[in-house]
Amino acid sequence: MAEPASKKQRTTPEYELIYWPGIPGRGEYVRLAFEASGTPYADVAREKKGGVSTVTSAISSDNTGDSAGNPPVFAPPALRVVGALPDGSDLVFHQTSTILSYLGPRTGLVPGDEAGRLYVSQITATALDLGNEAHDTHHPVAVMAYYEEQKDESLRKAEDFRKSRIPKFFSYFERILKGNQERGNGQGKYLVGEKLTYADTTVWQVVDGLFHAFPKEMEARKEDFPLLLGEFYPNFKEEKRIKEYLATERRQEYGKGIFRRYPELDRT
Repeated sequence: MAEPASKKQRTTPEYELIYWPGIPGRGEYVRLAFEASGTPYADVAREKKGGVSTVTSAISSDNTGDSAGNPPVFAPPALRVVGALPDGSDLVFHQTSTILSYLGPRTGLVPGDEAGRLYVSQITATALDLGNEAHDTHHPVAVMAYYEEQKDESLRKAEDFRKSRIPKFFSYFERILKGNQERGNGQGKYLVGEKLTYADTTVWQVVDGLFHAFPKEMEARKEDFPLLLGEFYPNFKEEKRIKEYLATERRQEYGKGIFRRYPELDRT
């Protein structure tokens, strides 16, 4: 007897990431969750013919939602979950933090208890705030204007970011790692509990982006934050699936995205 269609193993990924090709960007927070958990996914703009049109149509000013009831996407990343709605239609939604909170329990990247899930969510939101502030160092006035048009303001913004904002956020992550370690968990490698969560993948991506954008500043901060930069950051790269991912072409180089390297914005 043939197996019911609903029970057959999928031949295509259940999850489709809708994001721009060519840069890691905010899509990388989602990619890392998939890669760290070994969850199959399709990066549609990179892997499918005409995939970029999926991104542009999702955010089109003419988009009022689809026939399944999914509202329009404001900005990528968005996630399509194939067949997830009760009638078998696809679920489509956006916002990085919302996507990660949805994927967390489905990929094993959150603890089993409610408190642990909340801790992971709040750490992630904090890390995403830091990523947004990093973006503002090169676009402090107008998102749609060129960096060169707001360079003077960028110099002032970047100086404050390096001197006050990086240490404020890093101190928080350092204290979390220390507290988790003092409770006998994580060994300085994990932020919540004893195994990898999407808080770890997100914080690591922000820290890695800052190493790209502000290499001198980050090097100078290593002694200030030994757990975050000396234990957590390098150990994450040794996680089996992450190590494999970072060696592939799926891991894209930084470019004109959130984290940009302008030497004049770095420590002198």
